Amino acid sequence: MQSLFDDEPRGPARPHSDRDAPLAARMRPRMLDEFVGQEHLVGPGRAIRQAIERDHVPSMILWGPPGSGKTTLAEVISHHTRAELIAVSGVSAGVADLRRVAERAAHRRAAGERTILFIDEIHRFNKAQQDAVLPHVESGRYTLIGATTENPSFEVNNALLSRTRVYRLEPLTDDEVARIVERALGDAERGLGAFHVKLEPDARAAIVSLANGDARVALNTLELAVQAAEPTPDGVYVAKGLVEQVAQRRALRYDRAGDLHYDLASALIKSIRGSDPDAAVYWLARMLEAGEDPLFVARRLVILASEDVGLADPLALPVAVAAQQAAHFVGMPEALFPLTEAALYLARAPKSDSAKVAYGAARAEIERSGDLPVPLHLRNAVTGLMRSMGYGKGYQYAHDFPGHVVEQQHLPAEIADARFYRPSGTGKDAPDAE
Repeated sequence: MQSLFDDEPRGPARPHSDRDAPLAARMRPRMLDEFVGQEHLVGPGRAIRQAIERDHVPSMILWGPPGSGKTTLAEVISHHTRAELIAVSGVSAGVADLRRVAERAAHRRAAGERTILFIDEIHRFNKAQQDAVLPHVESGRYTLIGATTENPSFEVNNALLSRTRVYRLEPLTDDEVARIVERALGDAERGLGAFHVKLEPDARAAIVSLANGDARVALNTLELAVQAAEPTPDGVYVAKGLVEQVAQRRALRYDRAGDLHYDLASALIKSIRGSDPDAAVYWLARMLEAGEDPLFVARRLVILASEDVGLADPLALPVAVAAQQAAHFVGMPEALFPLTEAALYLARAPKSDSAKVAYGAARAEIERSGDLPVPLHLRNAVTGLMRSMGYGKGYQYAHDFPGHVVEQQHLPAEIADARFYRPSGTGKDAPDAE
């Protein structure tokens, strides 16, 4: 892959021969037939494979989780096409760097040659940086391949999206990760074949499970285990316990500001709303174990307590608020206990959205009828002038009546008969006022 900062243009590099590079870098596929996974994109007759085979690769955004093959696919394209591939990082490249790419691409185009610009983590680019790319993609000066773990709908501007194709990469399956591990074990040139590694079946299964669909994590774990193992005359023996020791814990895909953040939060809320305590505690654990801010979870539970449980169980809100206060007070990891208690309580509680519906109905009426005047009898008569104008006249004080209830008009005259709150009839949200 051609770097933007190399002094002279050259063909695709082959860094895989560098024995000091991590195993994941050495084992990166060079050819399309070595690529594992994403059959919906690179399988026979599929869109990207056809584009590569015809040497007519369009501008594209590769969207997928870490370790699913986005950068690898860009390198494979560079090996299969006659275009020079220049790589920049969305973290470090600026507008000036992008101008250099455009200038180089212009010179190559004048010579009848093509250029592919690969932007890793394109979601890191701001609007100005994306705008700097746009005219050159539109004119065909170079082909853009962007890689992102974030939803392009939110992170890439519409003008650039309209000029690219978005391809979704999925996490690798366990079988695909296992194939990558086996290839690394058997490859003497780039992999670990020269070490004669004996990988215990349970250790292989642990590597695959801990990787959680991320090929890079699997290869890094394998390499660490081999390095930590005691060599024998017959080779290197790797047991499950050693794998678990070097890996520590399963790699959970998560990003506090990305799609998974919102997807998991949505799953948690909908599971509680659906009165499924098992699903509620599962999604809660997924978020907390991946490093989610416990106070974000607590805020969602407080909102749900009013929005979805509401008057059906008036204790739901105090429980959720108490969980928020407790989580704030004790912090993680102990905060998981009050949050779990609240999530289970809310999942098992009767549900009513009458508060949300009532507010929505009142808001709709306000939009329709505007700011109607407050009835005179409900206004405070603070001064003599106000009393002379009828403020407070005829107001009936509820506590002076049996049951502390009095029948009087509290809405503006124009909407005196309007109904906004309608009891759900669930739990304590009973229609006693009917």
